[in-house]
Amino acid sequence: MPNPAKSLAHFAGTRYCQRLARSEYESQSFRRSNERPIEYRFVFDAIRALCPRTILDVGTGLSALPSLMRTCGPVVTAIDNISDYWPEGMVNRHFHIRDEDATKSITGTFDLITCISVLEHIQACDAAIRVMLGALNPGGHLLLTFPYNEQQYLPNAYDLPEAGYGKDLPYVAQVYSRAELNRWFPNARIVRQEYWRVFSGPFWTVGEPLHPPVETTAAELHQLTCLIVAK
Repeated sequence: MPNPAKSLAHFAGTRYCQRLARSEYESQSFRRSNERPIEYRFVFDAIRALCPRTILDVGTGLSALPSLMRTCGPVVTAIDNISDYWPEGMVNRHFHIRDEDATKSITGTFDLITCISVLEHIQACDAAIRVMLGALNPGGHLLLTFPYNEQQYLPNAYDLPEAGYGKDLPYVAQVYSRAELNRWFPNARIVRQEYWRVFSGPFWTVGEPLHPPVETTAAELHQLTCLIVAK
């Protein structure tokens, strides 16, 4: 027999979600173009090429990326350090997010782990890389995107006098370099790396945004990298 209380709760919840979605739709305003088209294209190209059965997304936040990846077929898990980085709590209405700190441990193992524009905000980045590599299945791949400069590491691009934004944010935006990649992956292999010029200046957020961004090389001006590491 139908459960009246359950049916009523389902009806009320559905109506609330509909109203919330409509409110967000109607309140849209353009802020700025960002790097997600570069990064998401890189992610879905990797899913096409690698055909993973299981995927873990690290640092999902409020994004719909895990839900989109699930539509491609793989079984998807998503985690975020909700307890520490979302002190008022966080609910992702696109996908279930497990509360796990990737600098300490990850439950389970996966064929592909994605970490999109998250690692630059993690102070204990070495620990996060070690834990993510440890959560890969044999033959698995780690996909990362973050601000990058081939020659020079910066502890926080938002602190640069010329930074175009970010000075009021409560977290850092590290700019990683080849030295960090060499330190992180002595026993792993970078199988693909892209370099992108997103701004006119030398570092992340510095200078004018480029419309559209330009794919470059390690020897040319760039501020963003996307890479895949084979375990």
